[in-house]
Amino acid sequence: MANHVRVKICGLTRTQDVSGAVAAGASYVGLVFFEKSPRHLSIDAAASLAFEVPVGVAKVALTVNADDAMLDAMLAKVPVDILQLHGSESPERVADIRARTGLPVMKAVGVASAAELPALDAYSSVADMLLVDAKPPKGARLPGGNGLAFDWQLIAGRRWAVPWMLAGGLTPDNVAEAVRLTGARQVDVSSGVESAPGTKDAEKMAAFVAAAKGVTGCPTI
Repeated sequence: MANHVRVKICGLTRTQDVSGAVAAGASYVGLVFFEKSPRHLSIDAAASLAFEVPVGVAKVALTVNADDAMLDAMLAKVPVDILQLHGSESPERVADIRARTGLPVMKAVGVASAAELPALDAYSSVADMLLVDAKPPKGARLPGGNGLAFDWQLIAGRRWAVPWMLAGGLTPDNVAEAVRLTGARQVDVSSGVESAPGTKDAEKMAAFVAAAKGVTGCPTI
């Protein structure tokens, strides 16, 4: 029996990418608000895309160390379901954003070694969800979306107080192995389903979702 793995496709920039992600079976779609990213959207562009997302698919806004003014401006126009904090936000800042906005918050934590694992425990007490991502290399311009994976054995069998999602270098070719090794019930992909930075490929999105949802024999939660 196949697992009920939920897929987030992040960094959508075009209407056809939204429809492709939805048609593929994505449970979440991600909109990026970070000017250094090739997937960055203006608030107006993001609002237009968000209204294309059908009910039942969660709209996630990815921000990086955003201040209150930016969050207020974005949320005034974009109908968002979840905030994804992908910067160096402290646990206190995560709790503050969650309280101020009234929205569920997903905190991304970059992992390269066992040294980063305690941070996941710290954030699990203030966030509604964790995104376990690959730690960006030193000097990287982007905090995520770099197409890098980490050693999945580091989190094999680990669980936290809140739901979590696996990210970092996932592709249609390796997502099944990642799910089997980690027991992840949620996975996030961006560059792994693109034909060019910021341009999603409908066939790759469909293949990714099918591979993620088709895994059998995972440990159960």
